Amino acid sequence: MHRKPAVAGQFYYGTASRLKSQVGQYIIEDAAKEKVIGLISPHAGLMYSGHVAGAVYSSIQFPKTFILIGPNHTGLGANVSMMASGQWEIPTGTFSIDEDLSKKILQKVAYVSEDMQAHIFEHSLEVQLPFIAYFSETVKIVPITVMQASLEECRKIGEGIADAVKEVDYDVVITASSDMSHYEPDDVARRLDSLAINEALNLNPEGLYNIVHKERISMCGFLPATIMLYAAKALGAKEARLVKYATSGDVSGDYEQVVGYAGVIVK
Repeated sequence: MHRKPAVAGQFYYGTASRLKSQVGQYIIEDAAKEKVIGLISPHAGLMYSGHVAGAVYSSIQFPKTFILIGPNHTGLGANVSMMASGQWEIPTGTFSIDEDLSKKILQKVAYVSEDMQAHIFEHSLEVQLPFIAYFSETVKIVPITVMQASLEECRKIGEGIADAVKEVDYDVVITASSDMSHYEPDDVARRLDSLAINEALNLNPEGLYNIVHKERISMCGFLPATIMLYAAKALGAKEARLVKYATSGDVSGDYEQVVGYAGVIVK
């Protein structure tokens, strides 16, 4: 299947020239490039969260393949859905799916279903692609969406993904696509988000999963982030760093109801 962009012209500019220029304003050209295992990056409209996502992707050495894990906002498809073959198109590039790695993940993780329905209209992974395309025309992707998963299922998915990554002889980075608190006053969002971010920085997937439930933090991608952390730990992660945090209020000037955005790298 060749997936056409679902949110071009909405979350980001819909023509190649305008999109490249839009992304370019969020890139930090002289940022040091670190070798990472995983990362957390936001997926709101680029005018709101692009500066956070740009800072993250500016800070990493690019792999051959990104495993992209995002929340399922549409309710379509299976609970954990992977598009295992085909291409994804955005105005600035077309990405091939890493079919070798996707097959290995399907073999190792019973919870992951091969499914395209979940991906057709979902924006959480698509919004990562303009930043990836800015730096690489050859990188491949493995797109996975998560609608529901228990903590134990997150662990098994993450560790299964890690087992698959260990079987390939090239670099892979696992991206968890997530915004943070939704529609809270700015001070509340920052307080709640700091609780979740601290668990991620401590490489504590169980702590992240539990604090989101305990404090009712409206972090839409906490399941992808939990899975990424389990995978990263199984791949030898030792530390994490907060690259940037912001809220939509920093752009809009409306601090009454904001959405939070965090950029984290895991090494």
